Amino acid sequence: MSDTPPPVLPPVPTPVEPRSGCLTAFMVISGVILLLPGLCALLFGGASVIDGGKIDSDIAPLVFLGLVVGIGGVVLIWAAIRGRKAPPHPRAQP
Repeated sequence: MSDTPPPVLPPVPTPVEPRSGCLTAFMVISGVILLLPGLCALLFGGASVIDGGKIDSDIAPLVFLGLVVGIGGVVLIWAAIRGRKAPPHPRAQP
């Protein structure tokens, strides 16, 4: 028989704590509230394009801001549903 050492197994990762349900609900509610300006931006921007063929220069920054806020709402809802996947900070472990 040979004197081969047994293979070294990687350490088992410790499970991370799940986020509380209250924080997840707050993130989803905040995300839905942030979706409203995005919806308004789509409505006003679309109506402006349909009406005149182009977006007026006085409403364009507001449409852009509304779309950015709406995208932030989508990201917030996505992060709430996705959950915490990042490993804990090395200094936080005992």
